Order: sequence, then structure tokens, then C-alpha cells
Amino acid sequence: MRLFSVRYLALALSVFVLIASLVLSDSLWLPLLAAALTVVGIVDMVQTKRALRRNYPILAHFRFFFESIRPEIRQYFLEDDTVATPFSRNQRSIVYQRAKRQTDKRPFGTQLDVYATGYEWINHSIQPATIADHDFRIAIGNHPDCPRAQPYSASVFNISAMSFGALSANAILALNGGAKIGGFMHDTGEGSISPYHREHGGDLVWEIGSGYFGCRNADGTFSEEKFIANATTPQVKMIELKMSQGAKPGHGGVLPGSKVTIEIATTRGVMPGQDCVSPAAHSAFSTPLEMLAFIDRLRTLSGGKPTGFKLAIGHPWEFFAIVKAMLATGIVPDFIVVDGSEGGTGAAPVEFTDHVGTPLQEALLMVHNTLVGANLRDKVKIGASGKIVTAFDIARTIALGADWCNSARGFMFALGCVQSQSCHTDRCPTGVATQDRDRQRALVVPDKTNRVAHFHENTVKALAELIAAAGLSHPSELRPHHLVRRISPNQVKLASALLPYLEPGQLLDATQLSRMPPVFGLYWPVAQAESFHALES
Repeated sequence: MRLFSVRYLALALSVFVLIASLVLSDSLWLPLLAAALTVVGIVDMVQTKRALRRNYPILAHFRFFFESIRPEIRQYFLEDDTVATPFSRNQRSIVYQRAKRQTDKRPFGTQLDVYATGYEWINHSIQPATIADHDFRIAIGNHPDCPRAQPYSASVFNISAMSFGALSANAILALNGGAKIGGFMHDTGEGSISPYHREHGGDLVWEIGSGYFGCRNADGTFSEEKFIANATTPQVKMIELKMSQGAKPGHGGVLPGSKVTIEIATTRGVMPGQDCVSPAAHSAFSTPLEMLAFIDRLRTLSGGKPTGFKLAIGHPWEFFAIVKAMLATGIVPDFIVVDGSEGGTGAAPVEFTDHVGTPLQEALLMVHNTLVGANLRDKVKIGASGKIVTAFDIARTIALGADWCNSARGFMFALGCVQSQSCHTDRCPTGVATQDRDRQRALVVPDKTNRVAHFHENTVKALAELIAAAGLSHPSELRPHHLVRRISPNQVKLASALLPYLEPGQLLDATQLSRMPPVFGLYWPVAQAESFHALES
């Protein structure tokens, strides 16, 4: 059909229906509908911003409608149960089931291809263990050089960093209420501590980013006075300096002034209605030595609370430089959180989401091995985040070197998130990632508070069953040799045989460099404590 004919067909049809309904119909709804369509068609033809609407008046709106609900069509009608894009239906379903205390059992065997390359499993024991308590804990912050140390006993599964502003007030209330009930920690994200974080009193990890929200001067620099006021409150259990995040490492961000409400401005310490900028880099330090001094300063100002940093791994020599600074100064953070590039609830440029940053497993292995090789692993705890929602995800991550795991999107699913991927539009259909008051009403806080607590409880119960089957009594006993990975359709290997591992102190012996994996042999010698830049060869 010629374009000219299509262009006027829908408009002519609506005019015809309008005339016919006025003559023949006794009801008003049909003439009103036809009149409305006629107006839409005329507006489409005369507007200048949308070419499709000019060429296909009225009809183009159907295209825009179906495009807007494409994620829902794909995930509910077309998606395979096991295709994780970004989370599979099976992954989402297990969260919903555990959050609602429904059965999480599945009949008729696995849906996974157990002979596909990359398939993983944990070997079980012929003599399983008996575990009486699934409340697995990790001690963080027993710092020998801090006489006022306030160590924290953390769950092995916690809520990862998500800010108020990115999430709704109701979402923050439900997350923190669930953390209070379940006795696990809730990372504030870099948007600081809002009134909604405080209402239920759940344990907080205060994340401090490059914008120093909640502890900033008017010019955006770090404020010691404001930091002390927040950090010394009993609800804050740990301090986390954010160096980078998996979603958009090295990027920074801007919350447009139109979204900076009075509540958000008060929480972050910025002006309402003005752009809220998170710079790509920190202004309080510029070298590894200065970074560790700043961490030590935060630990002292907080009264000895566990203090560490979060990062996504990029240039290997930069992390090596931080470790060399630890060796040079004796200043050691209480913990490091490794954020994999597959993580990230926040919206980010596609190039960053798809092609910047190191995936969690490789990043975690490098951080763990570097600390082992520098004889520092027993002094620093490691957290990990990046698409962790099931007990097996936790077990695998701990086996590869983590002490505990964080989850962001897993707990969003527990709140009712349906993966509509509209987080950045302020039109979240379930009230999780929006500041729209009407949309937030869909998220009923008491109900979702319980679901958050149930998801955590049932996931760590499943973890207990998993490690008991392996003959272990605590997740900290997991090692790479418990994990098996298929490397071809007819060949499998223990993870310990596949993955590079350093011996304690190996990095401190220059004669061992040639025997190490290339990333250490090449980049450890050129890393320097005085700068994040590599030495020139």
C-alpha cells in the first residue's frame, strides 16, 4: 500500500466513524472516541518531532505502545526460563517464592544443560554434616592498631548499595525493616542516610562516594564535622568508601535538578532543584598513600568502626598500588568489597554496562590472590557483589575467595521488582525505583518488609543445606576444590585446577614473579604506592 494511502487511512476511518456514530448511534461513547482519534490524527500530521507519527497518524501510537511494553512481552511470553537477560525467569521465581514463603522446590529434574561448557556444581559428601544454625556470621573490624575498634558481626548475605533517590522511600523503608528483622546489613549507597534508612533501625553500612553526600561542605569537599555526626550514630555499623561501582566504573554521575527534591537534597546535603553531581574521582585524595590515610582518618573519626572500600577492578596496577601502599604504611582497611561489572542497579551508558570493568569472578580472584601474595589476607575481609541471588551463587563466590556476599537486584525482586528495566525513567510499575508518590503506593511497606526478611532467611537456609551436603559446617570452609566446572562437553576440572592461586607472601619475593600468572608478573613490579599510575618500563 502506498504511503499516501496509509497516511490518511486511519484518519479517514476515524472521521467516517465519527460521522456514522453521530447519525446512527444512541450512545455518546462511540462519537467521543471517534472525535478523540480524529484530534490525535490531526495533531500527529502537523507535529514536527516524530516522523512516524507524521507518516502514520494514529497507527504509530500502537508501535510506540508495543515498544514500551517490549520487556514485559519478552519476559512473560517469549523468554526461555533459563536465559539470564539480565536475570532469568527461574532466578526471579526463586526470589519471589522465598520472599513469599512459597515452595521453592521444582520437579522433573534440572532445566540446565549439564554438559554445556561453563556448567558448575559443588561436590557433595558421602557423609553430610548436620548444621543446627543457619545464621552464618563473619567478624569484621578486629583491627589491632585501633584501640577503640568496634568490630561488627555480619551475615554472609546482605543488601548491596542502593541509594535513596534511585530507590523510592517505601523501598528503603522495606529494605531496612527487613534487615532489622533478619539481622543483616543494609548498604546505604552513596546517596547517604535518609530518614527512611533510620526509621526501622536496621544495621547500616554508610557508603561514601566522591560527592561526599551527608558529609560535604557547600563546595562539595569532605566535611569532618558532618561525617562525625552521621558515622557515630549507633545504627551505622561500618563505613565504606566507594572508589567505583560495577554498573559504570570510572564514570561518575548526575542526578538532574528536576529530581532533586527537598527530601533528597536534605539527605545528601545539596541544594534542592540543582544538579547533584557525583564526580568521577575523589577530591580528598589522589594517591594510594593518601587514600589509605583517608580511610584511617574515617575509621578514627567514626570511633573505630570497621572501615574499608568498594571498587570494580580496572587497571590491575592500580589495585596493586593500593596493596603496596598498605605494605608501606601499615594502614590496612578492615574490608574490601569487590563489585563485578555484571552488577549494578543504577542506569548507565550502554558502553559502560557492556564493556567496562572486570566481571566478578576474575575481579574477586585477583583481589583475593593479591592479598594472599602480600601476606595481608588474614587482616582484610572481602565482600562481593554481582548477580548474586541464590544459595549456590553465594557458595560459589565464597569458594572463590569472598567472606560475604551482597545482593542488590535480588532484594529488589523481593520487594516486587518485575525487571521491567524502567528504573531510570521514574516510571517503575511496582514502586521500587521511582520518586513518583502515586507509583510508590503500590509498594506496601509492612508486606514487603516481611518479604525482604523471608528472602534472606530462606536463602541462607538453602545455603546451610548446600554446605551441609558438602560435609561442611560453615560457608567459610568452602574452597575452590569444592567447586567443579565443565570446560568442554566431555571434560571437567576442579576450580582449584583451573584458577590461578598465589602462595602466602609470594608477591614479596621478587624471584617468584616469573612463576606467577601474567597479571602479577607484568603489573606488580610497575605498581607504586605513591601513584595510581604505573611506572614506565
